[in-house]
Amino acid sequence: MEDTLSTAIPGTPAGQRTDTPKPWPQAVLWDMDGTLVDTEPYWIATEFALAEKYGGTWSNEHALNLVGNALLESGRYIREHMGIDRTPDEIVEELLDGVVALVREEVPWRPGAVELLEDLRANTVPCALVTMSWQRFVAPILEHLPADTFATIVTGDRVEFGKPHPEPYLTAASALGLDPGECVAIEDSNTGAKSAESAGCVVLCVPHHVPILEGDRRVFADTLDGLDTVSLAILTSKF
Repeated sequence: MEDTLSTAIPGTPAGQRTDTPKPWPQAVLWDMDGTLVDTEPYWIATEFALAEKYGGTWSNEHALNLVGNALLESGRYIREHMGIDRTPDEIVEELLDGVVALVREEVPWRPGAVELLEDLRANTVPCALVTMSWQRFVAPILEHLPADTFATIVTGDRVEFGKPHPEPYLTAASALGLDPGECVAIEDSNTGAKSAESAGCVVLCVPHHVPILEGDRRVFADTLDGLDTVSLAILTSKF
């Protein structure tokens, strides 16, 4: 599927433009926390509440170290650095209880994310959700989107190895019947970008709470606001 793509690209320093025919993405694989929704403040608030409940110590630096990580890995980190007598599994379950309650009050969408999803859907570009959050946290967010928004959903409780391991993105691409190199991933963290890049995806990096390093298969944008299928294809067309 090809078209002549000519448009300015929002969110890039030079407002890049091209008139060269380029293929549209075969699929777009979406991270969730910090990319589709800005739930990182919910996780951080719940972590501090957990520390207060059990007499532990916590900091913003520790909280940001967890961005993009698998939940059980975060649970192990919290047990060690917060200094509380709870197992990683117990920590994860309490975190999920707190964050799910906050999401049910309000879903904090990232600017432009829903609009880009809608445009990709209108152009029949399949999307996958690739998140290290667990299914019971993902479910109340997906209730606010059309049922067929994502052709497949990979959650942290579905894979053996979480981000930054490539397994989550390899799993999503396989479920779509595609080679990862045919897919564009959208990520907000270096952990997630490493996972997608290691799988072979082109990665659109939209940093938010934490910085993302440069990489061989990474392109950067300040925001998803104003991006559509055409401009996404242009932005990732050098790969």
